[in-house]
Amino acid sequence: VQLQASGGGLAQAGGSLRLSCAASGRSFSREIMGWFRQAPGKERTFVAAITWSRGSTTYADSVKGRFTITRDNAKNTMYLQMNSLKPEDTAVYYCAADREFFVVVGGTAAYWGQGTQVTVSS
Repeated sequence: VQLQASGGGLAQAGGSLRLSCAASGRSFSREIMGWFRQAPGKERTFVAAITWSRGSTTYADSVKGRFTITRDNAKNTMYLQMNSLKPEDTAVYYCAADREFFVVVGGTAAYWGQGTQVTVSS
């Protein structure tokens, strides 16, 4: 399984960005996919997750109501729409995939993308 994250960049506080994670390598009908982020000097933390088959979603409290995770089955791509960005959202964002929900949410997924930098200025 290969994951390719993209879409990061610089945004002002209150602005928006959309991240993409293109997946390849096998059928994703049973996958759970998620987004994590790691700010400088801090541990990597969970942001959001989605079940590939049903599209059920889970969010960290810090991003609820501002971020939306979706997936496009035809394109094997997951997205993270980030609105109302805050400076504290600044981090490297990683996508992850596995077939167990708590493995993904717990940060121990087998497959990870390379990360994409998001910087939010105040």
